Amino acid sequence: MKQPTPAQKAMVELFDKHVDAEMRQDLETTMATMTERPHLNNVPLMLGGVGREGVRAFYRDRLIGKFFPPDMEMTVITRTIGDERLVDEMVIRFTHSMEMPWFLPGVKPTGRRIEATFVVIVGVQDGKIAYEHIHWDHASVLVQAGLLDPKGLPVRGAEAARKMLEFASGA
Repeated sequence: MKQPTPAQKAMVELFDKHVDAEMRQDLETTMATMTERPHLNNVPLMLGGVGREGVRAFYRDRLIGKFFPPDMEMTVITRTIGDERLVDEMVIRFTHSMEMPWFLPGVKPTGRRIEATFVVIVGVQDGKIAYEHIHWDHASVLVQAGLLDPKGLPVRGAEAARKMLEFASGA
């Protein structure tokens, strides 16, 4: 396996600092990791922001303090690091015990367990995060939250995330 370059290590440290700040609900540190004109797109819902104030408003109004419930587990399955881009494929599991306007806008807590695969693509320019594109299978989330009846539809629930964890463990 090829060892990461110093620039790639710095990119990983930057992203880890960014996620840690989000988890600690620290808006200023989160924004300090980003360029002057970042963008963020939660692709399934087309939620996010463009430009510093747009991204700040998204974090402030929809994410900080509303990110994940306390029982959240995040398992990185793969991480790909390029020269200006980092891509994480992961499984995130939690109980939907709080409102999450970035993820299930307008949906009151269901108390249901959610397990979903995510792909996070992070672009870095000049040592700062320029963008985040976040993808997940929203249909499987809606099934698990009890908001979509999968009968007759080509959708799955938690089993899709569990399959990815099986692949990762070599089972």
